[in-house]
Amino acid sequence: MNAPGRQEPSDAHRTGPTGPVSRRGILKGAAVTASAAALGIVGTRPAAAEATDASVTATSLDGTTTITMSLIGGALQWSARRNGTTVIDTSALGLRLSDGSTLGTGAVLTNYQHWHIDTTWKPVYGRNATVSDTYQEMRWNLRDTSTSINFAVQIRAYASGVAFRYVLLDPGTAAIADELTTFVFPDSTLVYSARDEDSYNPVAPGSIPSTGTSSTDNGPLTDLPLTATVADQLIACVCESSRLDYPRLMLSSVPGEPNTLAAYLMRHTARGSDTVQTTSTVRTPFATPWRAVVIGSTHAELVDNAELVLNLAPACALADTSWITPGKAFRCNLTTADGLAGVDFAVARGLQYIEYDAGWYGPETTTTDATQSISAIDMPAVISHAADQGIGLILYVNRIALSDPDSLFALYKSWGVSGIKLGFISDGTQAMTNRITGWARTAAQHNLLIDMHDDVRPFGYERTYPNWVSLEGVRGNEHFPTATHNVTLPFARNIGGPMDYTICYGQSRDHTTNAHQMAMAAVYYQPLNFLYWYDTPSKYSTPSKWPGLPWFDTVPTVWDQSTTLTGSIGEYIAVARRSGTTWYLGAMTNETARTLSLPLSFLGSGTHTATIYADGTPGSSPYQTPVVVSTQTVTSATTLTVTMTAAGGQAVVLKPN
Repeated sequence: MNAPGRQEPSDAHRTGPTGPVSRRGILKGAAVTASAAALGIVGTRPAAAEATDASVTATSLDGTTTITMSLIGGALQWSARRNGTTVIDTSALGLRLSDGSTLGTGAVLTNYQHWHIDTTWKPVYGRNATVSDTYQEMRWNLRDTSTSINFAVQIRAYASGVAFRYVLLDPGTAAIADELTTFVFPDSTLVYSARDEDSYNPVAPGSIPSTGTSSTDNGPLTDLPLTATVADQLIACVCESSRLDYPRLMLSSVPGEPNTLAAYLMRHTARGSDTVQTTSTVRTPFATPWRAVVIGSTHAELVDNAELVLNLAPACALADTSWITPGKAFRCNLTTADGLAGVDFAVARGLQYIEYDAGWYGPETTTTDATQSISAIDMPAVISHAADQGIGLILYVNRIALSDPDSLFALYKSWGVSGIKLGFISDGTQAMTNRITGWARTAAQHNLLIDMHDDVRPFGYERTYPNWVSLEGVRGNEHFPTATHNVTLPFARNIGGPMDYTICYGQSRDHTTNAHQMAMAAVYYQPLNFLYWYDTPSKYSTPSKWPGLPWFDTVPTVWDQSTTLTGSIGEYIAVARRSGTTWYLGAMTNETARTLSLPLSFLGSGTHTATIYADGTPGSSPYQTPVVVSTQTVTSATTLTVTMTAAGGQAVVLKPN
């Protein structure tokens, strides 16, 4: 069966029989190695009986990462390892249906298949120009002995992590109430827990704080992506991908099980403003979202492995993507004059978009008509000037004004608008998932970019609809968080996907240095990057006062190549990204001053000029620390010394000579 939303590999890539397996499981305890799978010599032998006990292991083709699926007395379990070290200990698998029956607690194995894929694909934009999609997959078809329902579990092992999902096989409908999935971590694991848009809190898995109100999901719940530090430098991040017609996944502590987090399918929207859904009815055959565990042998490697989420998502659904242009944006005040000035500022500063945010059509929480601007804005004049200068316009729309998105988006396209930023997206239920994905599809039909704000969480859909260029789902930089928060995000929220995190360069309310704010443009993956938040063009009318401007003028938002040089969650990070022949390096630290030694071995041959934007002598507050600019000649043999003050950073342009 081809599971919805994902084309299975052709027979040329698949090995294994289609017949039943023996009772007790021919493969019990046997790991299927990458080399054997590649040769197509692994399989099962025909048997007369169905299996109630069996075990199979998928191994990444580089041999580093394994995921094991077991059937013990009819109960499904899974576990994962990296280089022999346990990442996820023996954990439960299964689904609970609305009638109380469970799939995965009394099952028999009826069929087994396996295959491997080793290929690459090119995203419309991303962290890298080419993405490797290389994995081994095992699939068990099973039958529940109580209900005779047929279902399947697919597991995959990548060098970058592991993933699994459930497939309901019988045609018709099914009402899913919850998942039985658990994640059992090794002793001494810390997880970085955050709900809604709170700051991250490192706690033991069994100590997630209880949160919620009478109109939201209640309990010791945490949102995804959820990062866990496991052992030594080993680190993992739980994400989801390919969430279609299904509620959002949260994780919950389990009383009496200090190392366990259990799956929790949301019944309320994140802020409790929509219909409660205790079950999700789906048309079957149906594939649930992938549950992914992105794994890094080091904290730096975790950041580079984030494309696992994209690999699990459906391929691009758009025949023409030539109109999709990520870039940098500037928010304008709500007048015609400010819009016109914003266009001119965008041209002067190398930005691609201006944006009118909340209030351009009236008070956002009470106005449901977003079809005309307030009298202070002559929208046609601003759009005309922007078009003449090659600058696009993005318009903010609160969700309450989306009663007819198709007509609204068509109107905006007729105006010449480039994109929309949707606000107060209360992600969570199956119905809200369907609205979110529907908005992305509808926007694509009208050639509009879309950026979704507030508590919406990533699930890889920017691969399928790359016009969905960004989303929030994070405690934003406009709240002026701590430097520790900022150097947690690359290892947590940003692993799941693009992150709209407004850069607040030159703000007196910052708890970081200006060089720290500058470095965000390279450290974070944010293809639609809002710069100069809270500012007006006049602030920068004397560029000599702002030495960081040339960095923002030239730094891109999408990349040909990315590599994380070093990092430790909540402490520091350094990332280098290439666009064309030029590299952009960003480094950030928490409230501890530190010096990093960064080998530049990623550079090509010849010499490069490094333009370095560094912290100067610390001021009385981090914001008052000046940016000092210097240059030096470097090669791939150079080790760059990066010195950062408390809550500081450094931004470096490396251009070939």
